Amino acid sequence: MKYPFHIERTEVSRLKNIDFSNLPFGKYYGDHMFVAESRRGRWMDCRIIPFGNIPFSPASSAIHYGQIIFEGMKAFKNPEGEPMLFRPEMNWKRFNVSAERMAMPQVPHELFHDALNELVYMDQDWIPTEKGYSLYLRPFMFATDRFIGVRPTELFKFIIITSPSGLYYPKPVKVVTFQKYVRAFPGGVGFAKAAGNYGASMLPLKEAMDAGFDQVLWTDGYEHKYIEEIGTMNVFFVIDNVAITPSLDGTILDGVTRDSVIQLFKQYGMKVEERRLSIDEVMEANKKGLLQDAFGSGTAAGISPISHISHKGATIELPPAAGRKYWLRLRDDLDGIKNGTIPDRYGWCMKVKSQILAEVLE
Repeated sequence: MKYPFHIERTEVSRLKNIDFSNLPFGKYYGDHMFVAESRRGRWMDCRIIPFGNIPFSPASSAIHYGQIIFEGMKAFKNPEGEPMLFRPEMNWKRFNVSAERMAMPQVPHELFHDALNELVYMDQDWIPTEKGYSLYLRPFMFATDRFIGVRPTELFKFIIITSPSGLYYPKPVKVVTFQKYVRAFPGGVGFAKAAGNYGASMLPLKEAMDAGFDQVLWTDGYEHKYIEEIGTMNVFFVIDNVAITPSLDGTILDGVTRDSVIQLFKQYGMKVEERRLSIDEVMEANKKGLLQDAFGSGTAAGISPISHISHKGATIELPPAAGRKYWLRLRDDLDGIKNGTIPDRYGWCMKVKSQILAEVLE
């Protein structure tokens, strides 16, 4: 291995304290985590250690200037009980796209790949097997320079933590548009998984939830007319048997699940359009009876049906989610591919392999 790992196993596992039949999303964490440091572009001190707090200086630049990025991934088990990852190559590439935009170092493929494999292999007993459940993986990187001043930084930490989780949205989602808030503009960081994108969305999300909705359906910053994405998901609409999703124009995250949905729709023989889509077009399609389905897609959220869309005080209610065939088929097919019960004709799933722990544990 180009990046040798130091392995420190936890003395007492917390597995026995977890009820795997009742897992909220993002509340519990696995026994171990991966940590590495970059110093002036060189990666070193790669470690898998017991999950816990990490001390850092209160002058760390990430705290003051928001130089933080992250990814979201999931691990599953196939019918043979082997741990699997879903499309990790896309996450690695997107992580580095985010890093480049935020003036952060690239994480080499070998480091990213080995860190994921060794960590998931070590904590594979934390992977739930209940339907819809998974081991959520959160790789993230932040600047650690001890300097109060705006400048590109040279010191960074790259960390991966794991979280056994259930459904992100246990019921259909109610979304609302806003005219006074903007998520992203062209030339900004809307396409990156930068922490600040989500921090800026907290007030609109709070207002949406206070009004009885689950999430914000974001529109463009210039006209507040064209749909972009939901706060935690890309978004799809099926109008008159055509699947439509906003095109990637620099303000929208290039979702791994989004790409998977597009490929599956095409496999089904459906027409797929990636284009600008106005909220008015969606509302008009519903009025004409042509809006057949609407759902969000994301790693954490999976395929989440939308039940209500509110725009400028007018709210439409879609047909019951249980009777809509499009999102249901996508959900079942994606779950089947991830869990190994449906053939993986795209080669999306990767079996977790260890170079270090497999020998130690045998």
